Amino acid sequence: MLLAIAAWIGIDAVINGEGRTPWLALAVLLLVVPLVVAFTLRPAVFVGHDRLRIRNPWRIVVVPWGQVASLRSAYSNEVLTGSGAKYQLWAVPVSLRARKKAARREMRATAQARRQMGQDGGRGGVTGTRSGLGGGFEAGPVSDGPVRAETDRIMDDLRALHEDRREAASAQGEVTVRWAWEILGPAAAGAVLVLVLVALG
Repeated sequence: MLLAIAAWIGIDAVINGEGRTPWLALAVLLLVVPLVVAFTLRPAVFVGHDRLRIRNPWRIVVVPWGQVASLRSAYSNEVLTGSGAKYQLWAVPVSLRARKKAARREMRATAQARRQMGQDGGRGGVTGTRSGLGGGFEAGPVSDGPVRAETDRIMDDLRALHEDRREAASAQGEVTVRWAWEILGPAAAGAVLVLVLVALG
């Protein structure tokens, strides 16, 4: 949506603008479009058996599982390496709202389980599982664990894979970091052009 709005305003300024306006519009587009792409479409995490590839707005980081010291979740999800470096997972953001929602679902499920046990007179335990929508119970085996926010479940999966693969010979190596010049270059050029055009009046 941001790209569509920027394109609409920019193209209109290029077609209908006068004087330096079309050039200024092109310079602003050259600055804004890479920034929007960097913070919306670009972030991703690619998980393999041997390494973790993190594509953040400004950098691409490849971390072999043998170099991962821990995967930490607080106000952001981060990978810590054995050398002490820290890399944030932009594509796996922490949502405090989702955590609170998951906690409320877990409380409702626990209360439902207790009521079910009371109705069964405490015999045989609970034989239902939480439904996909969170509140009710349906026939089936006992629940396989607590309700978790989606990004927390992703981090749990990453920790499990790290635990399984960190000693593998193919999962060793050095951490590599590459700057995203395909984003930084156009954005810097756009910023310079905007400053020059504004300075020229």
